[in-house]
Amino acid sequence: MAIADDHTIPDGLPPSTRWIAMLTVAISVGMTVLVGGVANVALPTIAHDLHATPAESIWVVNAYQLAVTVTLLPFASLGDIYGHRRVYCWGVVLFTIASLACAVAPTMPLLVIARVFQGFGGAGIMSVNGALIRFIFPRAQLGRGVGFNGLIVTGCSAAGPSVAAAVMALTSWPWLFYVQVPLGAISFALSVRFLPRTPLAGAPFDPPSAVLNALTFGLFITALDGVGRGQSAALIAAEFAVCFTIGYVFVRRQLGLKAPMLPVDLFANPVFALSSATAVCAHCAQVMAMVALPFYFQYVGGLSPVEIGVLITPWPTMLVIMAPISGRLADRYNTGMLGGIGMAIMVAGLLLVLFMPVPMNRLDVAWRLAVCGLGFGCFQTPNNRLLIGSAPPNRAGAGSGVLSTSRLLGQTTGSALVALIFGLTSGSVGLGTQMSIGVAASFATVATVLSSLRMGWR
Repeated sequence: MAIADDHTIPDGLPPSTRWIAMLTVAISVGMTVLVGGVANVALPTIAHDLHATPAESIWVVNAYQLAVTVTLLPFASLGDIYGHRRVYCWGVVLFTIASLACAVAPTMPLLVIARVFQGFGGAGIMSVNGALIRFIFPRAQLGRGVGFNGLIVTGCSAAGPSVAAAVMALTSWPWLFYVQVPLGAISFALSVRFLPRTPLAGAPFDPPSAVLNALTFGLFITALDGVGRGQSAALIAAEFAVCFTIGYVFVRRQLGLKAPMLPVDLFANPVFALSSATAVCAHCAQVMAMVALPFYFQYVGGLSPVEIGVLITPWPTMLVIMAPISGRLADRYNTGMLGGIGMAIMVAGLLLVLFMPVPMNRLDVAWRLAVCGLGFGCFQTPNNRLLIGSAPPNRAGAGSGVLSTSRLLGQTTGSALVALIFGLTSGSVGLGTQMSIGVAASFATVATVLSSLRMGWR
């Protein structure tokens, strides 16, 4: 695939092609987000049809998430070196082929292998999509682009379970993957034609860094998963010890590179470092609440899964509403201030949920969750805009990769903490949920403080 890259880059694409390019990004990003949600819903059916145990079927989800996490930074580095559009296009190709392989997989091991390659393709897309948005929109309108991207991510994430249920009601689970194939083909054709050329970093790719990156993040996620599943403390401690040892070697190696895979040089920029840390804390807080509350609603409130889905809807709905609005605000006002206000609102929402009256009134639950969604929606787009915009143009891929990695690390940590808290509370769902929401509010408070420290930057 011959995709040229140029060092002379204009400030955004012309208006005539800007939104077509953004639609191209939206299709691929939407696919990568949807495929995670739809797989979760279909796991019991997949396990039955492929004669696998529930524990084995979990790897349909884990394989994808692990593959994405360990390759985000290497693909972001490749984007800076060889061009973001080139990496993005190859990511779409790999994701599409792997989707077809998932659909036709006759056994669970083959499906898991296909999901690994689908994760590699998804990482190729997610690692550079933020960098591409930076060059699709002029800097003065970057918030709009980031807001639209947030709208797609949030909307597809919220719609994932519903889309999966609709597909499963009409046909079989392989069609959850078949539908990705024509979308991938359309996205590839549009990507080659409309995505912008971006500046190159002018540094070679470093394979040892890619290996150290994979080992560091892979062991970290494995150890966190062990915490949630109640593995022995000795094994978990050993995994963390090896993880941090390799991570130390990884970071030390990056210090001597011109364009490091883990952009330690960019973390010297306070706004970049604060934005990354804020993203980890905020996503951790959100996931803790979204994972713990359904258990509470089902086991304490006695609600059905359908009722729980409806009850939680105000949270993602407010995210969808606020994503484009906060994007426009981020182009006009101080992004650190906007992020701090958003997280402060989320803290208030989580505290309202924590002290929710029992027995609970559904209307009371709905408006409290809407407050949480409003706060996170006010925070997310300004924070993403500030993080992506604070990286130099020739390191935009590194900024995009750190953004995606921060989100995944926060989500993974949040899920593991909920599992740990539920284990420590000896199965008391009510107490476990209260503690989880309390810890989530604490993470959101830290995110509020970190975001407010960026008041001097736009």
